[in-house]
Parts: sequence; structure tokens; C-alpha cells
Amino acid sequence: MVRSQDHPGDLEGGLGYRFQRPDLLQEALTHTSAGSRRDNQRLEFLGDALLNFTVAFLLHRERPDWQEGPMSKLRGVLVRTESLHAWALDLGLDRALRAVHPRKAPPMGPKPLADALEALLAAIYLDAEAAGLDGMLRVSALVEARFLASIREARPESWTRSDPKTHLQETVARLGLPAPVYAQVELAGPGHAPRFTMRVSVGALAAEAEGSTRKRAEGDAAQRLLDQLGSGTPS
Repeated sequence: MVRSQDHPGDLEGGLGYRFQRPDLLQEALTHTSAGSRRDNQRLEFLGDALLNFTVAFLLHRERPDWQEGPMSKLRGVLVRTESLHAWALDLGLDRALRAVHPRKAPPMGPKPLADALEALLAAIYLDAEAAGLDGMLRVSALVEARFLASIREARPESWTRSDPKTHLQETVARLGLPAPVYAQVELAGPGHAPRFTMRVSVGALAAEAEGSTRKRAEGDAAQRLLDQLGSGTPS
């Protein structure tokens, strides 16, 4: 996908969409840390719903052989923060956010950029609708271009590495073991770059992992415990 360059306007080229209302684009790129009266939280709320619906529709259309459980799990993998963060970086949203508010640039971690990506989808929808166009069609085209290949290539086991916490929970339930229990072992590093060490325990079994977020450390710990159980990879 084309990466944008140094100005929010370049984002339109990467998206293949030209805004009729630049204020909507500005709002989508306004993080709460900018102290603006109009940040992107409302747009993010709408964009989250549009994204989830569109991915659900693609899964329903493309995987007629799947039941609700596998579709829900794959949707969760596709729309999780890490996936949206990667999409935001491909679009150059990190540079676009800095260009809008150079003196109050938001932290460029996964969550702010994932939120901005969802806000951008909502902004496109509203802009297209205001111009008398089909907003859902514009959003669906972008989401489909991003995720269609992944949906077509996926197998019901595809999320075991992407969602090890859920896989661990299902594995221990199948084996008749206690439910996983997560606990923080250590929090180190400066406030802007913390390092979490998390432990997951299942009965007498336990594993630890370190990560830049609590969620990532928990996921890595869950994967290590799955490896202990011999369920780290799909059979």
C-alpha cells in the first residue's frame, strides 16, 4: 500500500479518496493529547463499528463453510490493535498525526494509531455520505483491500499464534485443567517505555514473558505455556 509522506493531505493519495470536507480529516487526526475541543474519539467510536461490521460481512461472504466461532475469532485477530497499528503505519498515519499537531504530537504507540485508523474510516464514511456518495461502499472497499486475502487464506487454526490467550483457555478446558491465571511479576523501565513481566499459571504449570504492554506479555507467556503443553502449534 502507498505510504503517505509529510502532510495529512498526502494521506488521501494512499487512501485513494479525496475529502470534500477537510475538517473531517483534521478531526480524525486529532488525538486527545492535542487539547482540541474536537478530537477523534467520536469518530473512533463510529469507525470501530463500521470496521467490525465490514470484516464480519467479508467473513460471512467468503467463508460459507465456517460457523460463528471461527468467524468471531478471526475477526478478533484482524481488527485487534496490533493489526490496525500495522495498517496505520502502512498509510503513514504516524507522520500525518505529527504534521497536524507538531507541538503536541500524540504518543505514537499502537493504540493511538489504531484509534486514528478507525477514526479515519468513520471520517471517510461521513464525508462520502455528505457528498451524496455511498459511504459504506467507500469504507468497505478499503477494508476489503486490506483484509480479503487474509480471510481467503485463513484456516480455522490461523489464530492460535495470533491469539494464544484464547487458545490456552480452550486447550486447558479441553484437558480438564484449571483456568489460566495471569499475574504481573514486574514493571520496569521509564513511563514512556514500560516493560511488563507477566506470569500465567495453570495449576502447577507456569510461564513468564516480558513485553512492552501487559497484553503482549500475557500473550507471550500464554504461548510459552502452550508450548509446554504441546499445543503451541496447530495439529
